[in-house]
Order: sequence, then structure tokens, then C-alpha cells
Amino acid sequence: MKRHMTLACLALLALGAQAQQGGLTPEMLSQIKETYKHTSADKAIHNAMAGTSIAILARNQERLADFDTHFSDKVVSKGITDQKQSGRCWLFTGLNVLRAQMIARYGLDELTFSQNYCFFYDQLEKANLFLQGIIDTSKKPADDKMVEWLFKNPIGDGGQFTGVSDLILKYGLVPSSVMPETYSSENTSQLSNLLALKLREYGLELRDKAENGAGAATLETRKTEMLGTVYRMLALALGEPVQSFKWTMNGIEKEYTPLSFYQEFLGNDLDGNYVMLMNDPSREYYKCYEIDYDRHVYDGKNWTYVNLPVEDIKQMAIASIKDSTMMYFSCDVGKFMDSQRGMLDLNNYDYASLMGTDFGMNKEQRIRTFASGSTHAMTLMAVDLDKNGKPKKWMVENSWGQEAGFRGHMIMTDKWFDEYMFRLAVEKKYVPEKVLDILKQKPVRLPAWDPMFAPEE
Repeated sequence: MKRHMTLACLALLALGAQAQQGGLTPEMLSQIKETYKHTSADKAIHNAMAGTSIAILARNQERLADFDTHFSDKVVSKGITDQKQSGRCWLFTGLNVLRAQMIARYGLDELTFSQNYCFFYDQLEKANLFLQGIIDTSKKPADDKMVEWLFKNPIGDGGQFTGVSDLILKYGLVPSSVMPETYSSENTSQLSNLLALKLREYGLELRDKAENGAGAATLETRKTEMLGTVYRMLALALGEPVQSFKWTMNGIEKEYTPLSFYQEFLGNDLDGNYVMLMNDPSREYYKCYEIDYDRHVYDGKNWTYVNLPVEDIKQMAIASIKDSTMMYFSCDVGKFMDSQRGMLDLNNYDYASLMGTDFGMNKEQRIRTFASGSTHAMTLMAVDLDKNGKPKKWMVENSWGQEAGFRGHMIMTDKWFDEYMFRLAVEKKYVPEKVLDILKQKPVRLPAWDPMFAPEE
């Protein structure tokens, strides 16, 4: 008996030693510590970093001189919008593209559309997208990856161009004076948290009902009741969307519905008139892709895009700007951003010199490791070309207010554009036939948890 116990103890000790392999041992820690030399330069850097932002210390002083703000080609812009403390950049950007078209078409001095109106239906549609997704996956186990993803992402205020397209084609547009902003539309976090909490509760209830044998009709009825509660929450926080309104153009007052207003003054086929482009070097170029659940409306379309080399995308962007047409553009805005000057430049900060190590991943590697992705949408509206027609820098109209950046804009070097530009929505007339032909392919379907699923905020 004693011998068997001894063998068992030895086996447990062996397992314990095995389990500790790969851990940080005292010997390893000693070796690691020896690599830090405690030089006078290290001490000076530590003293500085102890009380100062890393970004301030890494700022490249050579880049702080006045920068060139001339652009060879620029679309006229009238007025900077402000999304305030919300993640609605995608909506502001899409509406700013349409606003520029209407201002130019009718010679208006100014115009803004109601982001709040579209945002109301965005949140209601996303709530339905989640609840119907829960019903669709109700037979899957709770630890299924899709089920887990849904509960992790029940709703949010971020989005992308297909959301703009689907919402406007379904619900129309209204001027900002018809449904102005509220505190909760400009400061979305509390409302978003409450909606997410309620939807997760409803998601569990729907799964329980399905497990107990509830049929499709019963689940649909209960989902509609749940959406009634969501509607009330949105109406209290954002106001109830208008059904009709009066608006004056050239001295003539007329009554409109949101859809008739859009159709009369813009009428763009947002679904069929635009091509969504992506620069994702982690995947094969000249292919069409779609991302599951990367949409705002359950019966709408997933983000579907043509993946192209960045140089191809630039040519279409230049053609659009030269024809005075702004574009929906998204990027990883936080990388190497000097927000005070409104400059996006790879040389803004020298982290390598400060930290004594290079940060060597390329764009493909950053995407594959989730280190970079599309985070913010802005309106691409200017390019500066050299004498050979090559871009030197670009400018976007932002939605962070007039005082942010360079008079409400961001200027990016062409090298920054290469590294951190991701998405562009371009009108078909600027897209070559060989690219349009790619849209005839059956898209490669990517899962919702793919690195490219990145709602702009």
C-alpha cells in the first residue's frame, strides 16, 4: 500500500514539474534582468516616462515645423460636423458625402441631415439583427462560437457604409432641423450599455423558449414584443422619428415623408451605385469577400468588398476627387496621429528610439494579429499630386468639430495612407471594368469574428 502511494506521489510530482515547464523560473528571470543595463540614458528615460506621456516623449520634433496644406485637387466642403461623444462616425461620414452632393446640386449655402433620425432606426434594426440571430442559432450549444459572438456583440453605435445605404433606402432622410440631436444621441455610452444589457437578457429568454419547444411563430411574436420595449427606450432617449414634415426649397414649402425627401433631392441608388473597396494584404487581391453579420439590418447586406492593392484604390480615389465627388473612407486613425495639428504621418512619433527596439510588423502582420484594423470613418475630399501625377498627401473632412485637427480636417501622408487606409466606397463610374467584373464572383464568406469585422466609430 505504501509503495503504491509513493508511486502515486512521484507521478503527481512529475505532472507538476511538467505543468511548470514554460513558466518564468528564477533562473530565467535572472537572465532577463541582466539584459537591462541601467545606463544613465535608461535612467533619464525612466525619469521622463514616470511623469510624462509616452506619446509626448516620442514626438518627433523635426516634424513640428509648419506643414504644407496646399492640395492640387480638392472638393469644396461647407461646414464641419461633430459626432460628439458617440461612435457614429460611419453615419456622419455617409451623410456628409450625400450632403456635399445636395449642396452642389442645388447651390445651397449650408445643409446638414439628421444623424439622430437615422441612428434611431439603426439601433432598432441592430436590436432585431441580434434577436433574430439568437433565434437562428437557438439549436446551437451555448458555447458555439457564433452564439458567443452574438452575446458579446448584441448592439453598438459603430458601423460602416452598408449601414448608411440600407438605412436610408429603407427609412429615408430628414434635415437636422426636423429631428435634432439629443444628449443621448451625442453621448451614446449609457444608452448603448442599457440596450446591450436588455438584449442579452432577451437573448437568454429566447434560447430558453426555443429549448422548451417554442415554435417559430411564438418566438417571432415574443421578439416583436421585445422590440417594442427597445423602441420605447429609444424614443425616450432620442425622440420618436417623424413620419412627415414641411421643408422649404427656393421659397416653396412642401410636405415630405423621409423617403420622399430623399428620393426627390438625392435619389441615389446607394446599393447599386457604389463599390466597396478594401486594402487587406493578408488576403488574396482581386477577389470579392463578405463578412458575416457585418450589417445593420437583418434583411440588408453584409459588408461585401473587392480586395485590391492600395495603388489601384488610389487611382479611383484620385478620379473621384478630380470630378468633385467626396468618398466614404475609413482607416486606423489612432496610429501615428497628431490630433492637435491634424496630421497622420508615420514620422510623427519615434517610439523605436525611445524604447530602444523596433516595431517591425508590416500591414499584413498587423491585420493577422489584430494589431490594426479599420477604426474610424471620414470623408475623403482632397489629394496633392506631384508633377508626375503621384499622390504626396491626402485630406479628409472629419466629424470631430471645427476645432479638432486642421480646421476640422485630417491631413495624411501618402505613406501613412499605404499603411493604415482600409476601406473606400467609390461610385461605380470611377471604377474600371476589370474591378466591376470581380463583383460578379461569389464572395468568399468570412466569419463575424474575422479581423476585418471592425465597425468604424
